[in-house]
Amino acid sequence: MDMKTNGKAPLAWPAAKADGSSQPDLAKLARLIAAYAPHDGSFDLRIPGVRAIRFSRVNQECVHALSLPSLCIATQGAKTFIVGQDLFEYDATRMIVFSVALPVAAQVTQASHAEPYLALKLDLDPHKIAELALKVFPHGLPPAQERIAVYVTPVEDCVVNAATRLIECLAQPGDAELLAPLVMDEILIRLLRSPIGVRVAQMGFAESSVQRIAKAISWLRENFSQPMKVEGLAELVHMSVSSFHEHFKSVTSMSPLHYQKVLRLQEARRLMLSTMMDAGAASQRVGYLSASQFSREYSRFFGSAPTRDIAKLRQETRLWA
Repeated sequence: MDMKTNGKAPLAWPAAKADGSSQPDLAKLARLIAAYAPHDGSFDLRIPGVRAIRFSRVNQECVHALSLPSLCIATQGAKTFIVGQDLFEYDATRMIVFSVALPVAAQVTQASHAEPYLALKLDLDPHKIAELALKVFPHGLPPAQERIAVYVTPVEDCVVNAATRLIECLAQPGDAELLAPLVMDEILIRLLRSPIGVRVAQMGFAESSVQRIAKAISWLRENFSQPMKVEGLAELVHMSVSSFHEHFKSVTSMSPLHYQKVLRLQEARRLMLSTMMDAGAASQRVGYLSASQFSREYSRFFGSAPTRDIAKLRQETRLWA
């Protein structure tokens, strides 16, 4: 599969600043994340929408999931995301932002027990983005040429240092409730003032192409098992069919039909793995009318037939439990 690679070349740490300001203290943030992620997995913190993540081994295969709008900061290790035909890589030198909900194939590419992959993930609320964008861009948003949903950008020392203070709020009584929301606003403001800020701001404005596509994505997520007509989605977001198709593929790196198919396949896999549902029942639940078509598309997407794939996943779960 041909892929466009984004953020691939390793980046050096940002150059020292003339005013002598400090570089981002990733080591300190890594220690905090490790304290709140004591073993492999994703851990919800007491600050709403904030998670600490740890993985101590490299993924041999991609993990398929739906990534919601978020900012991810890695302090150790490295990870890749495949979205449609695009591949994004990030590590301690780069931050990654998802501006809409996207089905992704993720893979931890650098991790060990001695130096696990450690990351902080912050959910992005379009309403809060819009509120703060009005302050950051009081005269309106400058034009943004790119219409994509994933951005990889060099790590910002001010964002890392604010993220550190955000996690430190968990240690003091009342700080998580009183101060953490203010620090979250600071992080978002600094993100909006970064080189990708204008593009991030688009997710908060109803008339932007990114927000219109986000509305169509929301419909697809809620109705993925139902028949989908591109004409209906285009009408929902007040676009012509050709413009909608172009914008959707530009933002998500896939067509609306392919997006729906990936949602269906991911949900069918989840049902078989977590509820012991057989392939036939799962395929019907997610909207397939033909079991043979489901099996073909599942095998093509995940690399093996449904029954074999689920058996392999369960075996891997037992080995690493």
